[in-house]
Amino acid sequence: MNLTRAEARERASLIAVDSYHVTLDLTRGKSVFSSTTVVKFRATAGDSTFIDAITDSVHSVTLNGVELDPTAVSDGVRIQLAQLAETNVLTVVSDAPYMNTGEGLHRFVDPVDGEVYLYSQFEVPDSRRMFAVFEQPDLKATFTFNITAPAYWDVISNSPTPQPLTAGENATWNFEPTPVMSSYITALIAGPYQNVRSELTSSDGRTVPLGVFARKSLMQYLDAENIFELTRQGFEFYEQQFGTPYPFAKYDQLFVPEFNAGAMENAGAVTFLETYVFRSKVTDAVVERRAITILHELAHMWFGDLVTMRWWNDLWLNESFAEFMSTLAAAENTRYTNAWTTFSSMEKSWAYRQDQLPSTHPIVAEINDLDDVLVNFDGITYAKGASVLRQLVAWVGQKEFMAGVRAYFDKHAWGNTELADLLRELEASSGRDLKNWSALWLETAGVNTLRPQITVDNDGVITGFAVLQSAVPDYPTLRPHRAAIGFYNLAQEGPDSGKLVRTHRVELDVDSDRTEVPELVGMARPALVLLNDDDLAYTKVRLDETSLAAAKAHLKDFADSLPRTLVWGSAWDAARDGETPAREYVHLVLANIGAESDSSVVTVLLRQLATTLAFYVADDHRQAVTEQTGDILFTLAGQAAPESDSQLQFVKSFGSLARSPKQLDAVAQLFTGDGGLVGVEVDQDLRWELLTSLVTGGRKGAADIEAELARDHTQTGELAAAGARAAIPTAEAKEAAWQAVVVAGDMPNAAQRSAISGFARVNDTKLLEPFVAKYFAAIREVWATKSHEISSTIVTGLYPSQLVAQSTVDATDAFLTELGGDTPSLRRLVLESRDGVVRALKARAADK
Repeated sequence: MNLTRAEARERASLIAVDSYHVTLDLTRGKSVFSSTTVVKFRATAGDSTFIDAITDSVHSVTLNGVELDPTAVSDGVRIQLAQLAETNVLTVVSDAPYMNTGEGLHRFVDPVDGEVYLYSQFEVPDSRRMFAVFEQPDLKATFTFNITAPAYWDVISNSPTPQPLTAGENATWNFEPTPVMSSYITALIAGPYQNVRSELTSSDGRTVPLGVFARKSLMQYLDAENIFELTRQGFEFYEQQFGTPYPFAKYDQLFVPEFNAGAMENAGAVTFLETYVFRSKVTDAVVERRAITILHELAHMWFGDLVTMRWWNDLWLNESFAEFMSTLAAAENTRYTNAWTTFSSMEKSWAYRQDQLPSTHPIVAEINDLDDVLVNFDGITYAKGASVLRQLVAWVGQKEFMAGVRAYFDKHAWGNTELADLLRELEASSGRDLKNWSALWLETAGVNTLRPQITVDNDGVITGFAVLQSAVPDYPTLRPHRAAIGFYNLAQEGPDSGKLVRTHRVELDVDSDRTEVPELVGMARPALVLLNDDDLAYTKVRLDETSLAAAKAHLKDFADSLPRTLVWGSAWDAARDGETPAREYVHLVLANIGAESDSSVVTVLLRQLATTLAFYVADDHRQAVTEQTGDILFTLAGQAAPESDSQLQFVKSFGSLARSPKQLDAVAQLFTGDGGLVGVEVDQDLRWELLTSLVTGGRKGAADIEAELARDHTQTGELAAAGARAAIPTAEAKEAAWQAVVVAGDMPNAAQRSAISGFARVNDTKLLEPFVAKYFAAIREVWATKSHEISSTIVTGLYPSQLVAQSTVDATDAFLTELGGDTPSLRRLVLESRDGVVRALKARAADK
């Protein structure tokens, strides 16, 4: 089922596609749908090629009026086409399978009312699961969809939904042809979805219809006006920055069940993870994450959909650009003015983590085939790329950068491009030569570290200041960084009295192993020196001893959120790298998190705190430190403002860590609504979290889970129940989860993820020891027989990462030796998991 870049390049040299006419019948039952594709394309007479079609069965293949034998030309994945004419008409009639993996045309049955909902997910190579197609981004064409479905359904695609033609219980929707586009951004969403409608006026004066959709059983929770407000703010910002009106006829946003990613940028019909419909109270961090996602997908309408990469090696540019622009739009044109703080704490920490794995790769990765693409939706492609783009903007100037982007859209609208096309426009608009920048930042891997070297005299006056840049031996490249240095002191008076405020800032280029900063010589040494102030550069930062002491004493006293977040990040890096004891990081977090005002930062800190406790604290101290942490978090929840965001986060984190009898008693009281915490409303989703905590601690069992499911018989309830069952702390329950996920392997994607999460949730890791050998014995077959989404989730989710021991590393090495180089994508995922254990062993050694 793979496609190599060489095959794609050859096929693109042979053919040019004009149009697809796709007819689907969705009334055939629950297993398959009928799919008829008529594709018109041009070729060199006498050449041969193939079209992609993953089918249940192929009934007929007709090329230029000649019937071909389906059994001879189709293998269920490709259809071979020989003796092409200059102009060709191909008709493929087939049955295609519905999927429950979130790939192709996904089918879901709502447990609330039994209604069927469908949606498509095609990136990277899965439009071929719905219709016959030349599946590669540079073979653009127009697409006309004719869909037959139950008459009471709504049917949504890239073009505006037409008035259906009803015939009895069914109806047919004949859509107008789309503009020219790549097949992976075509879409079909069908079922009794409900919607809220609105509209806006585009910069060219057009009225653009807007729609927000969700399942019937979720519509009561859909806050459509908030989504429309963000959408209007995004349209306004992007049309102004890009100088190009929104390119499609309408803009629908659809929240769909069992979605694998956060969202997908289908042209004019964006699909979103259904978790973004909030049926219970969520943190401000989650609400902001949804806002960024909405803006990210909207940015793709221009960068990705209007102008599309030629091949998947430029996937990073698609995603990095949307990630950068969504944060910029949020910070400059919405209420999320601290979006760059969130970016620093979430996206950049993801990038730094990914960039230190053995599988790290240049931003411009070598993508030889589709398997390479599928494992490259990672922190390099999204977060590092966006971080580097931000640094580029700081270097060339935002005005100049956007001028280049406007020229790029103007020149390449509706076409395919490569990185060089964008760089050429940016060079022209900025007057800078970007070839060396591109070579150092985009074509090499690894993250640098910056450290200050400061000398002072007896009066505390700086006599020497230099920035030292280093790199790890495996990735020794030193890069040019556009960075700022901030001086921070405690304010003695005024509204910020007692706060750490910036008293001086200098911006400079750091481009070697040692960069002198003479303009700081002669100044009084401040309480704290912060390299990479304002977070312009992509680099790890270390504090000097004096600044580190000030940070520990006054971390919560920063007047602004971003410098505080940068210090948090530096402390986390040092603990994760085994440079400082893990328990010091735990103490730093617990001493300061109660005063942290940024919801996303609190979310990240609590996540990192949990990781530190589970993986980095030394064996002799882990149980005691974990219990102490739980006690402090419960105290912080009581001290937090009632009904506040922080209170909710502390309660959730406490529940996930609770293990002592006293802590489990407190969880039980919260579960029954008698927790003694003023302001904590235990809604249905929080009930599931607390119940799972009690199940993990042995206080509740299968009967309690089924009782809660009866109370909440929804999709969310079913997923929570699947996770809770797998968390039951018995060998039998773990084995049952293993059998369901790995052996039977027929669970829908979302249920599988929940079961894997519950399987890994243990207070005693000995429960997982029997599955180490089973894991390595099973994953090669899993990888060979299951779809990418299902197999990759199993490989990463069931790896014995919690068994931090040399024996886990040895078992992994034995497997990798046996695997060899035949399955590079599988090898990469296992290597990444192995690195987590190796890193944990190093951190634990530093914590003794």
